[in-house]
Amino acid sequence: MSAVEDVRERLLALPDAALVALFVLVIWLALSILAFSVGAAQSANLAAGFVGSVTVLIGAYALLTLALNLQWGYTGLFNIGVAGFMAVGAYTTAILTAPANPGAGGVPGFGLPLWFGLLGGMAMAALVGALAALPALRLRADYLAIVTVALSEIIRLFVNWQGVSEVQVLGKTFGTGGATGISFPAPDDVVADVVNGLGGPLVAIAESLGVSGPNVVNIAYGLALLALVVGAYWVLNRLAKSPFGRVLKAIREDETVTQSLGKDTRLFKIKAFMIGCALMGLAGALFRGGAGYISPAQFRPAITFYVFAALIIGGSGSNTGSVLGAATFSALLFYLPARLGEYFPTFGTNAPGNVVEAVAALGSLDPTPLLAYTISNVSTLRFVLIGVVLVYIIQNYPQGILGNRSEPATSVDLTRHRPADSGGDADE
Repeated sequence: MSAVEDVRERLLALPDAALVALFVLVIWLALSILAFSVGAAQSANLAAGFVGSVTVLIGAYALLTLALNLQWGYTGLFNIGVAGFMAVGAYTTAILTAPANPGAGGVPGFGLPLWFGLLGGMAMAALVGALAALPALRLRADYLAIVTVALSEIIRLFVNWQGVSEVQVLGKTFGTGGATGISFPAPDDVVADVVNGLGGPLVAIAESLGVSGPNVVNIAYGLALLALVVGAYWVLNRLAKSPFGRVLKAIREDETVTQSLGKDTRLFKIKAFMIGCALMGLAGALFRGGAGYISPAQFRPAITFYVFAALIIGGSGSNTGSVLGAATFSALLFYLPARLGEYFPTFGTNAPGNVVEAVAALGSLDPTPLLAYTISNVSTLRFVLIGVVLVYIIQNYPQGILGNRSEPATSVDLTRHRPADSGGDADE
């Protein structure tokens, strides 16, 4: 066994909570080292900015990946309309909480409290998920995928439609804001009030160390999202180990056999789909709407690909793998390359205008132009990196990083253990 494999085996032997906590701490440490390497006098503030931003990304993508794992990893439902359900939750939250009299240029809403808007967003996303699931769950997995991605685009185009940017129903005016979007009370303002109030002394200490107040708030908001991830993880783990969860996993393994045991598989799939969509709606409101503003451009289909990439990397069928996959994707494949391209120098070499010129320089044994081109375009090339990592994972670890922890449908271990060798023949 190689040293890398040995380290991997030791890490995977850790308890789930310890493994996830250690992984997140390593990400924070790596980004802090990068910040202190390039930040000079602003190193502390830059490190806090890196840590806060990546923590928000990890929390948001972990929520989304856990939701998709319930649908795909546990139940086998191929939902590639994640962005659409995020939009439903975010827009419902925005419409319910936007002020009734927003002033010039603003889109009016119902002026309800933020907590009520978040619950309403989850409920609406679950309802839309149920409406989509009722006819679609009669279809095979590939047709269900087509239905969900089509619904996602219908939702995005609908909220972008100028005809619903501001409407009046029963004397009440509200709307989506159309292409310009809609503003509402920012969730991170709630965290900011707590941090600047109860956490005022901590903010003062941070500012004395060179960390700005907004970066402290961003870190606190990211930690709040991680707290939600812990709660969602606990609920979904309990659900997966319950009789309901065992039926979902049985559906994933063989729906026909599950039906023969007297289970109404369509009802179970609809419930699982609704729960997952509700979590996606919550993530949409807190992630895309964290700053108190959303627009249709924030819910493009690419985000669905990101969530699937995170789940494939971590391993479908494992909640712990979902969180680790989300952290790996959002921090190491999505966020870190962008920061490297932003802060790393190109060693005084002007980057070639295209990859052909960069590769052509290798003919004269000069790798510097290719290196300069790669660094200056690393923010774009990270999507190539994501593809390479996915191909590697699928070829070498087809079950993902933690695919070995995929949970079976049975409540007991049915593995047949070979008896100890007694020295006789195998058939004795």
